[in-house]
Order: sequence, then structure tokens, then C-alpha cells
Amino acid sequence: MPGLVLAAGAATVAAVLWRLNPFAPGSPLPPCPIHALTGLYCPGCGSTRCLYALVHADLPLALAMNPLLVVSLPALGLMTLNAAGWRPRWATPLSRYLANPRYWLWTLLGFAVLRNLPWWPFTWLAPG
Repeated sequence: MPGLVLAAGAATVAAVLWRLNPFAPGSPLPPCPIHALTGLYCPGCGSTRCLYALVHADLPLALAMNPLLVVSLPALGLMTLNAAGWRPRWATPLSRYLANPRYWLWTLLGFAVLRNLPWWPFTWLAPG
């Protein structure tokens, strides 16, 4: 049952992003509140536009919007399947590593710091 709920949620997100363009002026999809308040890019900034690009099979645009999300999607997918009860033996060591919150904390904090540095090569981590 959890797998069905997750699949339905993913299908709903894909359907919304197929129809609504976050790049369009006046888009009903909200901008990042952290960026709006602070002017800094959070680790999630550009995620909606990244997922929109992936739904439309535009990998270069997706990487330009949020490279960490693109690189993390396979790991997030594996973690989601693991949470839904699918636990193949070959994925057990990797799932244990990915389930460690410290890994994600340091990855997200490091990405947030690096994408806000104002010089090359870190400027390409900012959305757009």
C-alpha cells in the first residue's frame, strides 16, 4: 500500500509539472521562500524547475537548476522503494549508508554553502 501511495504522489507531481510551467510569468507554483527572504540559495532552490525540466526530458536544464537533486534522484528513489518495503539484498549496504541522516545533513549544508559562493566554479551551482 505505501508503494501505491508513493507512486500516485509521483504521478500527480509529474502531471502538475507537465502542465504548469514554473518559468512562466505569473506561474501558480511558488518561488523559494528562503531565497525570497534572504537572497540566498537553499539546497532546494530550483527543485521545481529541475523537476519540470526532467518531466520534459531536458537534462541540461535540470542540471542547471539543481544539480544535487538530479544526482540524488536515484538514491532518493532507492530510499523510497526501501521505505515502501522493497529491500533487495544487493541494495542493503547502500540503503544503510543512505539512511544515515548525517550524510544528508553534511551534503545539504555543503551544497548550500558552495552554491552561494560568488566565484567560478561555484556560480554554476546556483539555479539558472
